[in-house]
Amino acid sequence: MSLQPGDALTSHNFGLQIDGVMVEYLAEVSGMTMEQDVITYQQNTPDGKNHVRNLPGVKKNGTCTVVRGMTQSSSFTQWINESINGQMATARKNASIIMMDFENNPVKRYNLRNAWCSKIDTSTVKAGEAAALTETVTITFEELVIE
Repeated sequence: MSLQPGDALTSHNFGLQIDGVMVEYLAEVSGMTMEQDVITYQQNTPDGKNHVRNLPGVKKNGTCTVVRGMTQSSSFTQWINESINGQMATARKNASIIMMDFENNPVKRYNLRNAWCSKIDTSTVKAGEAAALTETVTITFEELVIE
Protein backbone atom coordinates (compact mmCIF):
# COMPACT_ATOMS: atom_id res chain seq x y z
CA MET A 1 0.00 0.00 0.00
CA SER A 2 1.63 3.19 -1.18
CA LEU A 3 0.80 6.77 -0.21
CA GLN A 4 -2.87 7.62 -0.27
CA PRO A 5 -4.28 11.02 -1.29
CA GLY A 6 -3.50 13.50 1.47
CA ASP A 7 -0.60 11.48 2.91
CA ALA A 8 2.64 13.42 3.30
CA LEU A 9 6.09 11.99 2.71
CA THR A 10 8.22 11.25 5.72
CA SER A 11 11.63 12.87 5.77
CA HIS A 12 13.72 9.83 6.60
CA ASN A 13 13.74 7.78 3.42
CA PHE A 14 15.74 9.15 0.47
CA GLY A 15 18.73 8.37 -1.67
CA LEU A 16 21.04 9.58 -4.43
CA GLN A 17 21.17 8.26 -7.98
CA ILE A 18 24.03 9.08 -10.32
CA ASP A 19 23.38 8.44 -14.01
CA GLY A 20 20.33 6.33 -13.11
CA VAL A 21 22.08 4.06 -10.59
CA MET A 22 21.29 4.28 -6.87
CA VAL A 23 24.68 4.85 -5.26
CA GLU A 24 23.93 6.01 -1.77
CA TYR A 25 21.24 6.30 0.86
CA LEU A 26 21.83 9.61 2.59
CA ALA A 27 21.67 10.81 6.17
CA GLU A 28 20.72 14.37 5.27
CA VAL A 29 19.96 16.69 2.35
CA SER A 30 19.83 20.45 2.87
CA GLY A 31 19.92 23.73 1.04
CA MET A 32 18.65 22.48 -2.30
CA THR A 33 18.33 25.80 -4.08
CA MET A 34 17.96 27.06 -7.60
CA GLU A 35 17.48 30.74 -8.26
CA GLN A 36 16.30 32.86 -11.15
CA ASP A 37 16.82 36.59 -11.70
CA VAL A 38 13.74 38.78 -11.67
CA ILE A 39 13.56 41.57 -14.25
CA THR A 40 11.36 44.51 -13.37
CA TYR A 41 9.91 46.13 -16.47
CA GLN A 42 8.12 49.48 -16.30
CA GLN A 43 6.16 51.24 -19.00
CA ASN A 44 3.34 53.70 -19.36
CA THR A 45 -0.04 52.56 -20.58
CA PRO A 46 -1.88 54.47 -23.36
CA ASP A 47 -3.86 56.32 -20.69
CA GLY A 48 -0.64 57.49 -18.97
CA LYS A 49 -0.62 55.13 -16.00
CA ASN A 50 2.59 53.50 -14.88
CA HIS A 51 2.52 49.72 -15.32
CA VAL A 52 5.11 47.54 -13.56
CA ARG A 53 5.63 43.91 -14.51
CA ASN A 54 8.08 41.30 -13.21
CA LEU A 55 9.56 38.96 -15.80
CA PRO A 56 11.66 35.83 -15.39
CA GLY A 57 15.36 36.39 -16.00
CA VAL A 58 18.41 34.19 -16.27
CA LYS A 59 18.47 31.00 -14.21
CA LYS A 60 21.46 30.61 -11.91
CA ASN A 61 23.18 27.40 -11.07
CA GLY A 62 22.08 25.64 -7.89
CA THR A 63 23.61 23.83 -4.96
CA CYS A 64 22.67 21.35 -2.28
CA THR A 65 24.48 19.67 0.57
CA VAL A 66 24.24 15.96 1.29
CA VAL A 67 25.51 14.07 4.31
CA ARG A 68 26.36 10.41 4.01
CA GLY A 69 27.84 7.86 6.31
CA MET A 70 31.52 7.36 5.51
CA THR A 71 31.19 4.14 3.54
CA GLN A 72 33.09 2.35 0.84
CA SER A 73 30.67 3.39 -1.90
CA SER A 74 33.18 3.35 -4.73
CA SER A 75 31.05 5.11 -7.35
CA PHE A 76 30.21 8.08 -5.09
CA THR A 77 33.84 8.34 -3.93
CA GLN A 78 35.01 8.22 -7.55
CA TRP A 79 32.57 11.02 -8.43
CA ILE A 80 33.94 13.15 -5.57
CA ASN A 81 37.53 12.50 -6.65
CA GLU A 82 36.85 13.33 -10.31
CA SER A 83 35.16 16.58 -9.26
CA ILE A 84 37.82 17.68 -6.79
CA ASN A 85 40.60 16.83 -9.29
CA GLY A 86 38.96 18.95 -11.99
CA GLN A 87 38.21 16.07 -14.36
CA MET A 88 35.04 17.76 -15.52
CA ALA A 89 34.59 15.64 -18.65
CA THR A 90 33.71 12.70 -16.39
CA ALA A 91 32.72 14.56 -13.20
CA ARG A 92 29.64 16.31 -14.62
CA LYS A 93 26.85 13.80 -14.16
CA ASN A 94 23.10 13.77 -14.03
CA ALA A 95 22.10 13.00 -10.48
CA SER A 96 18.76 12.61 -8.71
CA ILE A 97 17.75 12.91 -5.10
CA ILE A 98 14.84 10.55 -4.70
CA MET A 99 12.25 10.75 -1.93
CA MET A 100 10.60 7.42 -1.13
CA ASP A 101 7.51 6.36 0.76
CA PHE A 102 7.58 3.97 3.70
CA GLU A 103 7.70 0.99 1.28
CA ASN A 104 10.76 2.36 -0.60
CA ASN A 105 8.71 3.32 -3.66
CA PRO A 106 10.04 6.47 -5.37
CA VAL A 107 7.50 9.25 -4.93
CA LYS A 108 9.32 12.50 -5.72
CA ARG A 109 12.50 13.09 -7.67
CA TYR A 110 14.81 16.11 -7.82
CA ASN A 111 16.87 15.79 -11.01
CA LEU A 112 20.16 17.67 -10.96
CA ARG A 113 21.58 18.17 -14.48
CA ASN A 114 25.36 18.43 -14.93
CA ALA A 115 26.00 17.99 -11.23
CA TRP A 116 29.44 17.74 -9.64
CA CYS A 117 30.91 17.89 -6.14
CA SER A 118 32.43 21.25 -5.23
CA LYS A 119 33.28 20.63 -1.57
CA ILE A 120 33.76 17.76 0.86
CA ASP A 121 33.96 18.00 4.62
CA THR A 122 34.52 15.01 6.90
CA SER A 123 33.24 14.72 10.44
CA THR A 124 35.59 15.14 13.38
CA VAL A 125 37.50 12.05 14.40
CA LYS A 126 38.44 11.74 18.02
CA ALA A 127 40.35 9.01 19.84
CA GLY A 128 38.15 7.11 22.26
CA GLU A 129 34.87 8.33 20.76
CA ALA A 130 32.35 5.88 19.36
CA ALA A 131 30.48 7.91 16.74
CA ALA A 132 29.53 7.33 13.13
CA LEU A 133 31.82 9.06 10.66
CA THR A 134 30.14 11.18 8.00
CA GLU A 135 31.05 13.12 4.89
CA THR A 136 29.28 16.34 3.99
CA VAL A 137 29.39 16.96 0.23
CA THR A 138 28.30 20.13 -1.55
CA ILE A 139 26.89 19.40 -4.99
CA THR A 140 26.57 22.13 -7.60
CA PHE A 141 24.32 21.72 -10.63
CA GLU A 142 23.22 23.63 -13.70
CA GLU A 143 19.50 22.80 -13.73
CA LEU A 144 16.91 21.43 -11.31
CA VAL A 145 13.88 19.56 -12.61
CA ILE A 146 11.31 18.32 -10.08
CA GLU A 147 9.21 15.27 -10.97
